[in-house]
Amino acid sequence: MARTAADAGPLGVKDKTNADIEHWDVENEDFWEREGKRVATRNLWISIPSLLIGFAVWLMWGMITTQMKNLGFPFSVDQLFTLSAIAGLSGATLRIPASFMIKIAGGRNTVFLTTALLMIPALGTGIALMNPGTPFIVFQALALLSGIGGGNFACSMSNISAFYPKSKQGYGLGMNAGLGNFGVTTMQVLIPLVMTVGLFGALAGDPMQLQSPSGTLIGRIEAGTDTWIQNAGFIWLVFLIPLAFAGWYGMNNLKVVTPNPGSPLSAFGKILGLYGVGMLTSVVGVWALGLLNMWVALPLTIVLTVVLLRLIPGDIKPNIRNQFAIFNNKHTWSMTILYILTFGSFIGFSAALPLSISVIFGNMMQAGADGTLVRVVNPDAPSALTWAWMGPFVGALIRPVGGWISDRMGGSIVTQIISVIMVVASVATGYVMMLAYNSTDPNTYFPLFLILFIVMFAASGIGNGSTFRSIGFIFNQQQKGPVLGWTSAVAAYGAFIAPRVMGEQIQAGTPELAMYGFAVFYAACLFVNWWFYLRKNAYIKNP
Repeated sequence: MARTAADAGPLGVKDKTNADIEHWDVENEDFWEREGKRVATRNLWISIPSLLIGFAVWLMWGMITTQMKNLGFPFSVDQLFTLSAIAGLSGATLRIPASFMIKIAGGRNTVFLTTALLMIPALGTGIALMNPGTPFIVFQALALLSGIGGGNFACSMSNISAFYPKSKQGYGLGMNAGLGNFGVTTMQVLIPLVMTVGLFGALAGDPMQLQSPSGTLIGRIEAGTDTWIQNAGFIWLVFLIPLAFAGWYGMNNLKVVTPNPGSPLSAFGKILGLYGVGMLTSVVGVWALGLLNMWVALPLTIVLTVVLLRLIPGDIKPNIRNQFAIFNNKHTWSMTILYILTFGSFIGFSAALPLSISVIFGNMMQAGADGTLVRVVNPDAPSALTWAWMGPFVGALIRPVGGWISDRMGGSIVTQIISVIMVVASVATGYVMMLAYNSTDPNTYFPLFLILFIVMFAASGIGNGSTFRSIGFIFNQQQKGPVLGWTSAVAAYGAFIAPRVMGEQIQAGTPELAMYGFAVFYAACLFVNWWFYLRKNAYIKNP
């Protein structure tokens, strides 16, 4: 019988101030059916919306910067891409310390506090967007803080993995991640809509007027229309406040995973300390990018984060050291590469797609007075705010399906199939982007461009489910949580790399090179997956 430390009752939650479950044996089928399933389900359905809003706050900059461009904020396209990239870097870096939070502080304590912390960037972004004269460094700081939402994925997945038996890992992790990923779609649909109305009255300040046409899910918005861009930040407070309460009163700490979470205040201190390390190294990473090549700055940020975590004093140190054993397992590294293929692609394209649509299709080639082609504004360009949500929606929707299929076919065979699809689709997408960027009528290429991206999102979504299944099968109870967190941390750098690479190549006039580079990486993943899990003498056959 699952009971709290205070003998709180059959589900261990009667005493809301001490919801620590002592006994947890989900591999025992009788225990699972009798009560484990109910406890797991309750924690899952509080975890999902909390993770969903975390994704929304983390990746909101892709839509916000698109509208900042339409409203005439005094920043360059490169600066706007940079805001999305900073949020991506921060969210990825924060996942490294978040990978170890559950073992140290407990699931209930962690999910409650990390959800509540999201109120800071949500409120701050709303206030900053009220004034077009807000300095760029303020937006950089808020983008950095919004990375908390990205970091939350690692602790959320680590937490949910402990609630489900191996036979249900594909379902539990697929549902948490798949429906949680709907935060991307939710954000891309909700932000354009709430910006069209004075939702919060005088509390949110005055509207601004569009300088160029925009759009929403329900149609085009012309220049001169009143727009409350600040609502893009304020709207998340509506959800975060009740979700924080739900996490505190409805979730559990599993003592089998977290033997000594300590008092809630003690656990909160550990969580803030871990996130403090990640925030510090994120700042160093942003600074290093100004001095070093991106491919040097990112590994430097990761290594610095890991080293500083090892140096944390007190009772956190032995827990961190024990969990670092995952780095001695070769499957940690193979699954990290494969998770970059799947989740890295999903999150990277989610961050980069809105502004890419705006830049590639927002302009077109036209013959100048001397007969040479010059780039001019495309008056009938498709709006990123109308179309960009479709790819992430499909990718998130199909993610639980990927877990379900993988529970039956095996994760690695599914990963191999989607890898082939992504190689082909990324090459085709790059070619279409090249044609559109150099066309006098780019709109004719937009339907094919969007379809190809949807195919890549669908493949990456299925692959997310298959890699979750493999991780849940390969690693034991003590390692699978930290491995899920670590792999998701490294893969989340896709939210930084994709906007940065695509932004640079678009600025250079060669957007196709970004997609061709991704295709080369996907081809390498095909070999890694085959070598470790599909060849005749594979280390573990089709996990």
